Amino acid sequence: MKHKILKNSISAVLLLFTLAGFSQDKSSGVVLLDAFYNKIKSQKNPQIVDARGPEEFALNHIEGALNFNTKSENFEKAAAALNPSQPVFIYSIAAYRSGLLATELTKKGFTEVYILEGGIASWIGGGKPFYTNLKSKLTLPEYKKIVADNNYVLVDIGSKYCATCKSVKPILENLRTQYGEKLKIVQIELEESPQVIADLKTVRVFPTLILYQNGKIVFKKDGLGDLKNDVDAALAQK
Repeated sequence: MKHKILKNSISAVLLLFTLAGFSQDKSSGVVLLDAFYNKIKSQKNPQIVDARGPEEFALNHIEGALNFNTKSENFEKAAAALNPSQPVFIYSIAAYRSGLLATELTKKGFTEVYILEGGIASWIGGGKPFYTNLKSKLTLPEYKKIVADNNYVLVDIGSKYCATCKSVKPILENLRTQYGEKLKIVQIELEESPQVIADLKTVRVFPTLILYQNGKIVFKKDGLGDLKNDVDAALAQK
């Protein structure tokens, strides 16, 4: 377990150095959703790259996006097909694969490369248009009814391809055991209910955790944070 934590920590540090070096180019860097979207809209034929895996891409993506990353077998061919004199717009689940791809493209002479902060979660969660071959299992009216019909509702919004999202699951099971029917837990995954994530227009990253009490938001967390303690503190007030 310690080895795994150390490995993840080293990966995180390396990514920070990668992004720090990359962001020194003033015409490139990690940008927020609206800036990313507006830059794309300003291009006649925008070069958008989805740096996730092919299975993820098949389920949902930004319309018009190409799909490859530094681990793809066709990486060199796909990168060569892009125009280095035009902007490139990259996204993934988080920043890791986007950052690696952006760094490689910069080395190849691309001078304007943008990474979407929050990745696909930010794009779909911000209500921007996207392709999906899925019909959401949960609709917005159904979501609102669950929130209205229960005193306490904890909503976990994420993706099965999100590493941090996986660490939420055991915490939710712990909370289920501890609180039983007092706390309604709803888990929403991008691969099952993309449209409700888009309709909520509140998701910026995966995971997003929202606790409701009597239909009102007690807290909204962009990322895991100290979820267990925050839920315990909120429910202890009753």
